[in-house]
Amino acid sequence: MDWMETLVVVVHVVIAVALVGLVLIQQGKGADAGAAFGGGGASQTVFGSQGSGSFLTRVTSFLALVFFITSFSLAIFAKQRAEVAGEAGIPVVQERSAAPAEQAEDGASVSGEESGNGDAIPELE
Repeated sequence: MDWMETLVVVVHVVIAVALVGLVLIQQGKGADAGAAFGGGGASQTVFGSQGSGSFLTRVTSFLALVFFITSFSLAIFAKQRAEVAGEAGIPVVQERSAAPAEQAEDGASVSGEESGNGDAIPELE
C-alpha cells in the first residue's frame, strides 16, 4: 500500500468510529418529552441555549460526507489495483475449436484417454 492509500484507510476508520459515537450521543426525537418532566436540563447548557442538536447534526453531516468521499476513494484504489493485477500476466484459458458435443456427433469419443490426449485440462497461453 502506498502512503496515500494508507492515509485514506486511517481517515476512513477514524471517521467511522467518530460517526458511531456521534450518533449514539445524539438525543432521539422522543427525548424532548422526557426533558419536560425535569430530566436533561443541565445537559443542554454545554452547547448553548439551543442545545446540542444543531451542532451535533452539522458535525454528523460533515463526517458522513467525509466518510462517503473516503469510501469512494478506496473503491478507486481497489479498481486500480485490480487493473494492475489483471495486467500482471495471469494465464488465460484457451477453448478448443471443436466442442465435445460436436465430436460425439461425428462418432469420436468424448473421453480424453481414447482420443489420444491423456489429460483433459484446457491449454493455457
